[in-house]
Amino acid sequence: MKECKLSETIIDPWGSSDIADYSRLFELFGIEPVSKILDKFPVTHRLLRRGMWFGHRDLTKVLDAVSNGSEYAVMSGIKPTGVFHLGTKTTAEAMVYFQSLSNKSRVFYAVADVEAYCDNGIKFSQSHELAVSNVADILAIGLKPERVYVYKQSEEKRVMNLASVFSKAVTTNMMHAIYGERPFGLYFSALVQAGDILLPQLKVFGGPKPVVVPVGVDQDPHIRLTRDLAKRYSDEFGFIEPSAVFHKLVRSLQGTQKMSKRDPMSVLTLNEDPAVARKKIMNALTGGRATAEEQRRLGGEPDKCVVYEYYRDHFLESDAELEVVRVECVSGKRLCGECKAQLAELVEKYMTEHTRKKEKCMDLARKLLEEGSEIARSGGEIF
Repeated sequence: MKECKLSETIIDPWGSSDIADYSRLFELFGIEPVSKILDKFPVTHRLLRRGMWFGHRDLTKVLDAVSNGSEYAVMSGIKPTGVFHLGTKTTAEAMVYFQSLSNKSRVFYAVADVEAYCDNGIKFSQSHELAVSNVADILAIGLKPERVYVYKQSEEKRVMNLASVFSKAVTTNMMHAIYGERPFGLYFSALVQAGDILLPQLKVFGGPKPVVVPVGVDQDPHIRLTRDLAKRYSDEFGFIEPSAVFHKLVRSLQGTQKMSKRDPMSVLTLNEDPAVARKKIMNALTGGRATAEEQRRLGGEPDKCVVYEYYRDHFLESDAELEVVRVECVSGKRLCGECKAQLAELVEKYMTEHTRKKEKCMDLARKLLEEGSEIARSGGEIF
């Protein structure tokens, strides 16, 4: 990715990203640190306290809307290529969090079937059931169905019309500078995503308003493109530049950046068979020493350990219990085998409960998607 690669920093929304030092993104790409605005968040969250939500663009607009009781939107989506994994779970948790901050919020949840076709070759006819499953996942995580609009990109005429309008403002050289050399279909899908992000500001949805887009930081090229398009079309549509909150990339079980559905053995999905999940965890990268004797003497290195990251970011809510894991690791009291086994138990418990909730949400997910299809197909006007 020549357009986004600087030293050891690679940001690629469609492939492998490698970020050795997240603090460099503040200087390289103008992302702002969340740590400087923590006092503006009305409610804390595990991922906020622990630095998983590390960066943002213009997020104070949305937090100010929360504070003064005005309307705002939360917008993100899912590419229907498979079941939720920990990366998509992290985005979903952020959407649920920002929806929960005010009853003046509304979530726009795009099923990115256009991108799934352009990037993964998944036909629109194949993606519907995957989309139902994905929507059920986020409902099970806690999304409030009464304040959400779920739709497919391919059916939402306003999104496609916005993409057509935006195509007038971009050139091949501009897209190449942002994304590198790509099939033109991916350039088009990026314009469609810009349409998704700016959809909540159309008159039919209440007009211009602050919008927050929770995403992994590898999606920042889309945010930068959309913010530029919002400025270019502010006179015609009154667009406000959208905000974003970025989470760190969830590392694969082998410790590489990033967790990807393209490599099933590197991914922990939310519908894993418990035996398979345990096997994956027991083979995960740790920060342990070469032998138990060295571990007892020198202690482990949790900051290098995928297992510790999964405790911290996904499966251990209690800060006090997390601190016990860390202290026992660095002191040499905790060995990697027992640590992995405890994580496997937490994962099995979480996934069993998630599956139970998800099964109850399947009918509602299908209903929301069908209702969204009716709204999407009936629309079209964007001016």
